[in-house]
Amino acid sequence: MLKRCMDILLSGMALLAFLPAGLLISLVLRLTGEGEVFYYQTRIGLEGREFRLIKFATMLKRSPSIGPGLITVRNDPRVLPVGRILRMTKLNEVPQLINILIGDMSIIGPRPLVRGQYEFLPDELKDRIYSVRPGLSGIGSLVFRDEEKLLSESPKGHERCFREDIMPCKAKLELWYTAHASLWMDCLIILATMWAVLVPRTQVHRILLGKEWEMTLNTLLGSVKE
Repeated sequence: MLKRCMDILLSGMALLAFLPAGLLISLVLRLTGEGEVFYYQTRIGLEGREFRLIKFATMLKRSPSIGPGLITVRNDPRVLPVGRILRMTKLNEVPQLINILIGDMSIIGPRPLVRGQYEFLPDELKDRIYSVRPGLSGIGSLVFRDEEKLLSESPKGHERCFREDIMPCKAKLELWYTAHASLWMDCLIILATMWAVLVPRTQVHRILLGKEWEMTLNTLLGSVKE
């Protein structure tokens, strides 16, 4: 209940503060690209239930049916010019505050997956990871902040790299979060997320995970890059 109250309070305050910039971004998107302001995508949420996630539109409407499909890579040609700026600054994610306000998501939690990615998870992990609301940010989001770059550079190809390396690593990180979930941990991840926006190359997630995770994290990330 306390976590939900914090979600409502912080998301409501953030939406009000962002309103002027949000209106400007909406106008720019309406006048450029394909004229779409918002992008809606079905994601998996609490206890495996589906919901519609909201983002600012940054890609061609036909994106899921062309190129890498649901996976976005570095310098993806499907990303629109204004969308590239929004994605780089993470402003495209701000409309998810509406999802948080209405209860689909939380500020901190495992990232919600599309159905195809969700099915990559073993059944026993699905229940454990999504026993909490998915989040706008989380430990997995911090570690894989530059996921598009990793996918682009992997010699395995983006789809195989995502399925074999990134998804298992993310699953372990999300399990770590569910085991350590608390209001205090959420506050620490919120602060770490804000710092990561200001200093993109930061390794602040290693402080949160602790020394006992250092070797595991190096091994997991090493497998992604090989």
